[in-house]
Amino acid sequence: MKITGWELLTLPDHGDSMMLLVIDTDEGLYGLGEVGIRSRQKAVAGAIEHLGELLIGEDPARIEHLWQVLFRRGFFPADRFLSAAIAAVDVALWDIRGKALGVPVYELFGGRVRDHVAAYTHLGDDYHDVEAFLDKARALVSGGWRHLRFAVPHAPDGVLDQRASMRAGIALFHRMREAVGEEVELILDVHTRLDPPEAVTLCREIEAARPYFVEDPLRSEGLDAYRMLRARTAVPLAAGEQFGSKWEFQRLVEPDLIDYARVDVGVAAGLTEARKIAAMCETHYIKLATHNPLGPVTAASSLHLNLATPNAAVQEHQAQPEPAIDALFTARPTIRGGRVELPELPGLGVDLDRAAARRHQAVAAERPHLRTPDGAFTNW
Repeated sequence: MKITGWELLTLPDHGDSMMLLVIDTDEGLYGLGEVGIRSRQKAVAGAIEHLGELLIGEDPARIEHLWQVLFRRGFFPADRFLSAAIAAVDVALWDIRGKALGVPVYELFGGRVRDHVAAYTHLGDDYHDVEAFLDKARALVSGGWRHLRFAVPHAPDGVLDQRASMRAGIALFHRMREAVGEEVELILDVHTRLDPPEAVTLCREIEAARPYFVEDPLRSEGLDAYRMLRARTAVPLAAGEQFGSKWEFQRLVEPDLIDYARVDVGVAAGLTEARKIAAMCETHYIKLATHNPLGPVTAASSLHLNLATPNAAVQEHQAQPEPAIDALFTARPTIRGGRVELPELPGLGVDLDRAAARRHQAVAAERPHLRTPDGAFTNW
């Protein structure tokens, strides 16, 4: 079997653009992958143009070999944007391999170690009406969800005052714990919005409410700051959704600075790299909490990774595709009551009406622009 071509598809998705990669072969089998970075899709599309030239005529079964070629052949190591392009290629190759052998991808990883994967869902950003926000959480719990995620608040006018955000996050977390009880796991996403003084205070002030983990409490550029935070709080910490390789994860895993690795299969160079990250984490008793605010393809690739990984803990639940493209996915993961069900189709278990998908041309949305009270730019 040889790779004969590839195609990029951009589909509208809740005001954003879902970028999918299809890799074709001379035996009629094709694989699907997804680009995990949506904010700079033109840059990733350019990377795929370069990588695609290296793929034509290659054997799609040589997945590890092709990963090494794509990651290293340009001499400069792949960064996040190139790793997101490699991720789409890599996942598509695993999809082809599973289809060629007639088995789900998790069987290629040694078989499943669990019957389903626990999932968490987002409560959204409408936290300014606190009572309505708490009612929404109670409704999700009634529907079977046992893991809920919400973010540290910021003002609706796009102003992020770190001290105010910290205080609001502390108050909201304690209110949420009172609302849903002790059996529901709560995840607080700081989204890299706070500097160390505010992050430390936030984490320490919610310790008594027992968060499942605090996600991205600090920015990801200077990872040594996690040493300081680790020494000053007892809450479980999670990070990694912005990382593009095992070498970035190594900086937090080897010194035991996190409890959960937020591996994004669509950013961290695909399933080939994600499995290596998972193995490294296992040696430090660190669990996977896979990042997936994307589409059905990344939901499926995360599912197969988690089904075959002993130290997987929970998977982020992607939003259902918007109605305009919902029918394009003729197969995709099934999510019921806080868990992702076992797939049975060969490959990833995701399929797409390509002819209909080609009629869509979506443009990625610009991310929110937050500013401090004095007008300076700050993280969203």
